[in-house]
Amino acid sequence: MSHDDVGLRAVMRSVAFLTAGALAVSMLAGCSSKHPAGRPLADQDIAAADRSLVADGGTLHWAVDSVPETLNTFQADADATTSRVAQAVLPSMYRLDANGRPQVNPDYLEKAEVVETEPKQVVLYKLNQQAVWSDGREIGAADFAAQWRALSGKDTAYWTARNAGYDRIEKIQRGADDLEVKVTFERPYADWKSLFSPLYPKDVMGTPDSFNDSARKKLKITAGPFAVKKVDRKDDEVTLARNPRWWGRPAKLDEIVLRAVPRDKRATELAAGKLDLAEIDPESVKRITVAAKAGRRSATPLMGPGSDLDAADSLRSWAVANGSDEEAAEEETTAREKQQKAITEYGRQQQALRGFEVRRSLEPAYTQLALNGADGPLADERVRRAVARALDREALADVVLTPLGLPAVPVGSHLALSGQAAYADNSGALGGRDPEEAQALLADAGWVKGGPITEKKKGEKGEKAAGAEGRKAEDESEGGDDGTYIVGEDDKAPREADREKKKDPKGSGEGAKHLAQDGQQYANKLKQGGAPGAYAPRGTAAPAGAAAGALAKDGKALTLRFVLPSGPGSQTLRTVADRISGMLRKVGIRTEISKVDDESYFKDHIASGQYDLALYSWPTSAFPATDARPIFAKPVPAADGSLNVEQNYTRVGTDQVDQLFEQAMATLDENESRGLIRKADSRIWAAAGSIPLYQRPQLTAAKKNVANAGAFGFQTPVYEDMGFLKKGAKASASPASGD
Repeated sequence: MSHDDVGLRAVMRSVAFLTAGALAVSMLAGCSSKHPAGRPLADQDIAAADRSLVADGGTLHWAVDSVPETLNTFQADADATTSRVAQAVLPSMYRLDANGRPQVNPDYLEKAEVVETEPKQVVLYKLNQQAVWSDGREIGAADFAAQWRALSGKDTAYWTARNAGYDRIEKIQRGADDLEVKVTFERPYADWKSLFSPLYPKDVMGTPDSFNDSARKKLKITAGPFAVKKVDRKDDEVTLARNPRWWGRPAKLDEIVLRAVPRDKRATELAAGKLDLAEIDPESVKRITVAAKAGRRSATPLMGPGSDLDAADSLRSWAVANGSDEEAAEEETTAREKQQKAITEYGRQQQALRGFEVRRSLEPAYTQLALNGADGPLADERVRRAVARALDREALADVVLTPLGLPAVPVGSHLALSGQAAYADNSGALGGRDPEEAQALLADAGWVKGGPITEKKKGEKGEKAAGAEGRKAEDESEGGDDGTYIVGEDDKAPREADREKKKDPKGSGEGAKHLAQDGQQYANKLKQGGAPGAYAPRGTAAPAGAAAGALAKDGKALTLRFVLPSGPGSQTLRTVADRISGMLRKVGIRTEISKVDDESYFKDHIASGQYDLALYSWPTSAFPATDARPIFAKPVPAADGSLNVEQNYTRVGTDQVDQLFEQAMATLDENESRGLIRKADSRIWAAAGSIPLYQRPQLTAAKKNVANAGAFGFQTPVYEDMGFLKKGAKASASPASGD
């Protein structure tokens, strides 16, 4: 699993600072949104097909990151797979369209509307008269009431992870008949459409014991096009079977098998025929793309003897294998045999990958640079703003998205993405790239060139001093190798340079050569246990002259600890971090990059505040007043003396932002609520606690005959329409409409 996905999983359920100063206030007064909500930057890519073209039956094998610990989405350890299962088997009153906006789900709801605002807000739900649970009971007010009581926060025996919105409900009653549910709110709640999606049966929500335990490992009663057939932790699979009591359009598939497969293993599993659908990383995208190109050149051998491998290496290997040193010759012969087997296996996999295609869009999530404002240099808003003004966000988006064929547009909001109703580009509240302004802000904060630097004493932990001769990546007295490396402003990761050398934008027939090189690298990785040269060895000094322009204050160099995950799938983040480090060096800010295990990245570093700079992703929501508030709320002291930061891992917040969120949540006028959300976003930009960079790519490998599935973008998947195309049928060339 990539570190970004670790972040998303943590988010999906999981010291006071300076407020924006006079400079920020004056800028906010004149700022305006450059881009209104508009359209999504990329359409969904799902091989949309009319149901008449999709065959009845079959099993779709779909890769997921994990078999969930719980099937209850309202518990703290729920993850992305929990949500995927819930979408397929449980009612949702609203689902998101292609623009990330909530729409009535007609399978469960005929309509819902606010029928009273004074003296209290009242919402009336009119349910679909055919909607029933799998045990035959009608979905009704008893289920709504049970869910409200469980999630209201009033009964601590329920182990709930969140109660936002449910804590504002005063009562739930049956309406004029069994198909009507009347919800009265104690306080106005703008995001009422976020509630009861998903809706669990009263059998799950009715008591603390059933809530806490019964829905963790299985769901006996469901009400969707599919039902949970089996959760197999031994084989890491969740099997969903067609629900015979489903009243909507019948599911095309017999079963959906959600299989836990690590992201770096998915290309191999696809090639082995064990998966039909899987989100993949850029390296796997490259493999599938190369396989497709090779498949179109039938006269060119895909791999094996005679491939266009590096001639010099081949000649050297032959000379050693046939030389007079028998021991060396035997070792070389064995190595060549292993290498050839690896290359042959790679070629077999490439042949199989011809049956797949890459469907690509942008996730409803963005990657940000987080700046920890709890202490150290970044506690000073001027330094945070200097970091932000040093960044070329367009260049960072370009390095990630352009090679994938996706629009490289920086994200302009912390609270919504292009296409969503609340989106507006509010980055003008902080300002774009301006190195001179960044340097002026640093100087104003007391960071000056050539200041005296106090060398760190042997064995002392903490910030490392940066002298003119460069510094070591790790104090030898601490022992071990923490993966720290130093990036010069013009440095380039070896793998990135290799990729550029192998680009073939004009389709000049170099595919076989590139494929052979990829196969060679594949063999090398098997032999070496990973690509060499990605990180500088411990003790590597900075390049000559790297300390020029370094800033210091009170005897300490301006050095920020940049924490990154080390696991497979994080290469893109490390490339982005390299670029950011180079941009910061140009204004006098040095970075010290540390790689840490994926499993400890959030728990031990981000959530606990053990970092200065970090890269991680947040999903956006159709209901930012509710869902984004914990991410940007001002930290407050807890009863035990600790600091309650909720999900605000940057520890940067203001009273004004909190007030704007509260006003947006309590305003039933949708236009007014969106305006308040945009004002809050402007002030979040001005505080410079986090800098949105780019919308995350969504890359899905799909068997070519899989229809209505792939890169969904904002839209909630329609599980009953997924399936395999009939023989000879073709999917639509245009994306699904989102209706």
